[in-house]
Amino acid sequence: MPKSLMNLPQLILASASPRRSELLRQLDVEFEVIPSDAIELHNEQLTAGELCRVNAYRKARPISKRFPDAIVMGADTLVYLGNQLFGKPKNRDEAHGMLQALQGETHLVVTGVCLMHLRSHRHRVFAETTQVTFRSLNDAQIAEYLNAINPLDKAGAYAIQEHGEKIVEQISGSFTNVVGLPLEHLREELSLWEIALGTL
Repeated sequence: MPKSLMNLPQLILASASPRRSELLRQLDVEFEVIPSDAIELHNEQLTAGELCRVNAYRKARPISKRFPDAIVMGADTLVYLGNQLFGKPKNRDEAHGMLQALQGETHLVVTGVCLMHLRSHRHRVFAETTQVTFRSLNDAQIAEYLNAINPLDKAGAYAIQEHGEKIVEQISGSFTNVVGLPLEHLREELSLWEIALGTL
């Protein structure tokens, strides 16, 4: 049975990602997790920033239709190097190939976020980009890292917060953006929606 709107908080996270839930809790905001079943688009005609914003909107929209009085947040994260986009690997071999391509290089991580309140026909979509430089890695080091994490649910086959020191040399920009939500930017955006926040 669907939850009554009376029992819902003012914010719904339309994502099943445990990392995004953990990050959002750092803002000390009340929220409910209701994952979206929207299919992510993969369009080579769009930049990573455009694609992430489109996917974030697509994830928020169906949940907003179900709960038009709540503020719904959708998010999408992509890793890209040059013109090559790295989504979630289908298997370990693909994960190894992704890390092999990223090793020794500087790539970008972009997260698109959509905040939507359907009842008032209001929405805001933005994206944040962080620069990440990988260490030079050989096959044995890549295999060691893949043994330490589950890469299959992670864009680019890595998680900076899980043994990131083994593969990452430095980052420029928001660390939490690489994890899945740009908290600094998100905090500012949520305050504009008059959502009560704790201290970051």
